[in-house]
Formats: sequence, C-alpha cells, structure tokens
Amino acid sequence: MEISLKKWTIDDAPQLERLCNRADRTYLSDRMPSPYTRKDAEEYISLAGKSCDGLYRAVLADGTIVGTISIERMQDIRSCDGEIGYFIDSEYSSLGIMTEAVGLMCEEAFREFGLWRITGLVFEPNIASRRVLEKNGFRLEGITKNSSLSYGKTYDLCVYGKIRQSAHDGEKK
Repeated sequence: MEISLKKWTIDDAPQLERLCNRADRTYLSDRMPSPYTRKDAEEYISLAGKSCDGLYRAVLADGTIVGTISIERMQDIRSCDGEIGYFIDSEYSSLGIMTEAVGLMCEEAFREFGLWRITGLVFEPNIASRRVLEKNGFRLEGITKNSSLSYGKTYDLCVYGKIRQSAHDGEKK
C-alpha cells in the first residue's frame, strides 16, 4: 500500500466532510463540529491553505483520502516546537498507515519550519495513537493528571516529544 500526504484543496471538501463525520470522536478534540458540514470542510481547507505556521495534509492510501494530519508551529518562546495532531478513518486503522504518515509529516515539518522538536499530546487510554508516536521516535515526557476534558469526560494527558537529531548536536539538552 502506498502512503502519501497532500495539501488539501477545495475539491477535497466532500472527502473531508465524509471523513470527519465518520471519525471515532472518543479521543478527539471536541472543537471539531458535529455534524461536520461541507461548509466546515471548505472553511478548514481555506484556512489551512492560508496558514504560514502550520502544515495541514490529507493522508492517502493508494490515492484515497483516509485521514488527516497537521503540525502547527507554536508561538513566542516555543516557536522551535510544533504540535502534531491526526486521525484516520476507522476502516483503515491498524494498518500502519498513520504510523507512516506521521513519519512523513515530521520530516516535512522539520525541513519546512526548522523546528527543533515536535510535541504530541494524547489521552492516556488512546493506546493506538501512543504507539503511532512511539514507533516514530517520540518519547513519553510526562503525564498530566486530570488535565483534559473532551465530550464531558476527563482524561490524563500524555506528553510526547520528538527531538530533531541535528537540532543542537553537541549542546546540552
């Protein structure tokens, strides 16, 4: 199976709408509208296309959009850090697709933004997402207790980090 990333285009709005309405929202941010409309998809794609501080990509498996992934560069004193977020259509989960997509996206973000690190925040019981990060060299840096609320449920939040190999070679970390 060939895995690739592509920039969202307005022609992808129907696929994004379908993907977001099919999403298992158990461990997703509750800022994503539900139901997710064509207008929501078009607005997201428009904003993603204008962003200079984020990479927003469709995840493709053999040319079919099966997920979405983004890395947003942090601001101010954290401008050397980006935060990754992603999800995949449950029909395509556990096939290694998102693991490969995260690797591709990290390479692109390190190259495009010159980031030194990428942070991943994952609800503690989301084992699948934690494994995706771990397989891509992210390390668990800590767990913040009772720190996240999604769809009325409180979660501990796992903080993962991936440091670019050449970020500060020879300097203390």
